[in-house]
Amino acid sequence: MTEAKRGLHALPAEVGSLLDGLPSAAPGTIVVRSEEGGCAAPAGDFRVRFGRDGGAVDVLVGAGDRRVSRLQGTLMCTGTEWWLRNEGRLPLRLPDEAMLLSGHEMPLGAGYTPVTVGAPGRPGHLLEIRVVGGTGAEPDRGPLRSTEMSDVYGLTEVERVVLVALAQRYLRQERYPQPVSWKQVAAELNAVAPERAWTPKVAEHIVGGVRARLARAHPPVAGIRRDDGVGDPVGGTLNHNLIVALLRAATLSPADLRLLGDEPVHS
Repeated sequence: MTEAKRGLHALPAEVGSLLDGLPSAAPGTIVVRSEEGGCAAPAGDFRVRFGRDGGAVDVLVGAGDRRVSRLQGTLMCTGTEWWLRNEGRLPLRLPDEAMLLSGHEMPLGAGYTPVTVGAPGRPGHLLEIRVVGGTGAEPDRGPLRSTEMSDVYGLTEVERVVLVALAQRYLRQERYPQPVSWKQVAAELNAVAPERAWTPKVAEHIVGGVRARLARAHPPVAGIRRDDGVGDPVGGTLNHNLIVALLRAATLSPADLRLLGDEPVHS
């Protein structure tokens, strides 16, 4: 059965990362992309299969990597809600450090969900998922009608580079990431932007301002203030919670590592 008959549509070749652009689509549509290609499907009784067997799946991911199962996972729609199910042996790694284990499934909310397929502690393969919510309308920004997901919280350029330095272990998709120290943040920033005298205190003050602003957002970001009930020792918990919130909202992405002079990580 062809993709068209099954209700699936191949993504145009010009569609890049789902953080940067998305074709106009109806609410409930799911768009799935890997480095090897992608497809879109409307809400309804549809399934999108992904894995390393190009002859049996709709989205090829991890081609040639025998750690990835031939059928690694399935995206299923039950009326209007999409679910992600892990059909393979490896866990599916999510941006909040959670893992979807073999045989388990989870609902997907509207918005962007990056999933890493691969063994823990090793480079993986990125599967990008977007579920179109609301009215499905996108601001007209050319043929792809790009979204503003990469700047959902309105970070300034200075705030972004400081947060990328702080969150670099998460953006490199390291195992069990933690925020780097303020001393290391300052050192990274002095290396890439020496025209400004960066100190640990300056970096901490800028991130503190972001936390205070997002704590007042609508809805507010929880767990990023000392009076949010975060127990002692606070340590890096507040910054960890902030980074996780920014990753979930796709405000930060691996492509931002370019601000530190790194090549983006393509898992």
